[in-house]
Amino acid sequence: MGDDILATFKILIIGESGVGKSSLMLRFVEDNFDADQSITIGVDFKTKIVNIDGVNVKLAIWDTAGQERFRTLTPSYYRDAQGAILVYDVTKKNTFQKLDLWLNELEIYGTRPSMAKMVVGNKIDQPNREMSRDDGFKFAKKHRTLFVETSAKTSEGVKSAFEEVVRKIMETDGLWDRNPRSDTVNLREEDRSQSFCSSFCSLL
Repeated sequence: MGDDILATFKILIIGESGVGKSSLMLRFVEDNFDADQSITIGVDFKTKIVNIDGVNVKLAIWDTAGQERFRTLTPSYYRDAQGAILVYDVTKKNTFQKLDLWLNELEIYGTRPSMAKMVVGNKIDQPNREMSRDDGFKFAKKHRTLFVETSAKTSEGVKSAFEEVVRKIMETDGLWDRNPRSDTVNLREEDRSQSFCSSFCSLL
């Protein structure tokens, strides 16, 4: 496998404050968990190169603050994003109920109508659930998004969540362009036509 990067994808992580957005990003990018991680002020940003089905893709991951007072800082970061991960806390019903508002923000500020979306129910390691897996699944099915439950603390589901968003981006026509700086890596026409999705796409 070479070191060529096929493309760079911009992925947003959005949702209410305290649902674990920063912890999900830290777990995915650095495979680490910090129980005392501070709340994001404004916007945080990390990159990671991943290998998806034999090709390297660079992810530019933007973690946006969930607090209302920072909301005016975020619209510009929605621009040109190919994917979005909408996070709620399975132990706090109110964070699930706010998902509609976050989806509405994607509609308002997102510049790519075919953006890949993943709903993530985080903190499944906690015992005091308020939202069942079925609740999340039904919401995702209604809004035609991908869905998975995760624990940033134990890492369960985290890698799959990000990788399935990337696969959805890769299979969506017009959502991304081959990196012009890459001289050797390209997808064959037959590769582009085949589905990159696994069981996550059963909702679509």
